[in-house]
This record gives sequence, C-alpha cells and structure tokens, in this order.
Amino acid sequence: MSIVHRIHTQFADSIAAKQSAGSAMAGAIADAVEAMAACLSGGGKIMACGNGGSAADSQHFAAELLNRFERERAPLAAIALTTDASTLTSIANDYAYEQVFAKQVQALGRAGDVLLAISTSGNSPNVMAAMAAARERGVRIVALTGKAGGKMAAALGPDDIHLCVPAERTARIQEVHLLTIHCLCDGIDTLLLGETP
Repeated sequence: MSIVHRIHTQFADSIAAKQSAGSAMAGAIADAVEAMAACLSGGGKIMACGNGGSAADSQHFAAELLNRFERERAPLAAIALTTDASTLTSIANDYAYEQVFAKQVQALGRAGDVLLAISTSGNSPNVMAAMAAARERGVRIVALTGKAGGKMAAALGPDDIHLCVPAERTARIQEVHLLTIHCLCDGIDTLLLGETP
C-alpha cells in the first residue's frame, strides 16, 4: 500500500468516525453545552484535565473559552489543570501522579462548577481521581471518552454527562474529541450570545 493510499484511508476513516459519532453523541453534547453555559452564567467556572493529547485538548478548550472561539465576547471562566509544571511536579513528587488533578479540584472546585474530564480510554487513574474530588466538591462532571467509556463510565453519577466516542482507535477518538470541543465552544457561545446573524 502506498503512503498516498494510507493517507486517503486515514481521511476516510476519520470522516466515518465523525459521522458515526455525530449520530451517537449529538444529544449528549447538547446536554453538556447547556450544563456548561448554565455554569458560566451562574458565575461558575469550567476546569479541564487529561493526559497527553487529552492534556492538549484541555488547554485548547480552556483557551477557546478564556480568550474567544469564533465570536467576540467577554472572557469565560475556564482553566486547564494540566499547565502548571510546578504544581503538577510537586503533587506527583510529594504524593502521587494520580493526585495531580484531584488536589487542584479540591482547591479550586466549587459547587456549581463543571469538570471536563478527558480520557480516550476512560481508564486514566488521575482523571478518575479528579472526578472523585469533583463529586466531593459538588462539581458536575462532563466525561469525554472513547472505547465504551472504560472505568470512567461506571464512575459517573446521575447528574453527570458522558460524551463517549463510538470508536476503538485512539487517533480516531482524539479527532472526534477535538470536534466535540469545538461543538461545545460553539454551543456555549450560541446559548450565551444568541444565534449568529
């Protein structure tokens, strides 16, 4: 198989994954948009966390809210729990890597806030620990996963929201995660600012 053919296959597979996810996830994404917009309207904030590519997605999401997405608006309260090297390394060194997000949620989370917990496998121990800390603080959880949701799916409460990509391949899940983040940002702006003219 030539490299060009492999590239065409990657594009085709990505398109198919997104089409499948759009059908399966649209309702849950809309629920997450409403929860996040209500949080922000009520003076709350959205925290996001994940590892590797999911850490990058956390930062991307927070930047789109704090700065802007596609429309001019006031900054929205969002923070990626993945960015402070001193905090992350001190917690990992003094306690455990599993606690790097949970301790931040314990310190920063308030009732009415939202935690966007991202894991392609749904099994990241430090993301699950952050979810447990969120529950203790009255923070609602939006879990963004793949591969049937892993252990995170079972850890969600009745008021939490699960955005699960119906795919097994990590690359395809990550591609849908990015599109989902853009859907969340667009939906939040639409609810807060109204439809674009």
